[in-house]
Amino acid sequence: MEPTRDDLDARVSRFSEKLPDPLRRMVDWLREPSRVWLRVGAALLFILGGIFSILPVLGLWMLPLGLALLAQDVPGLKVPLERSARWIEATWADLVAWWRRRKR
Repeated sequence: MEPTRDDLDARVSRFSEKLPDPLRRMVDWLREPSRVWLRVGAALLFILGGIFSILPVLGLWMLPLGLALLAQDVPGLKVPLERSARWIEATWADLVAWWRRRKR
């Protein structure tokens, strides 16, 4: 099944429901349509931090987070990010299955 723009929104909503209340409220607050400039600014800073991941505090973890924030406002990023998330899930499941078979 080919991913759609709504699939990424649903994924973020499901993820948000699993977070502790203070963090969930912060994510929901940040996802409000009126926070577009804050999201874009934070996304660009995260992406920039991900590019400079050689520095001690900054890391590659910042790049996908920045892209996910930016995808809230750039619809063209939603489908590729959802496709990437599905690939990561499938690869992780394959790795876990391989590991469990290996331990027997």
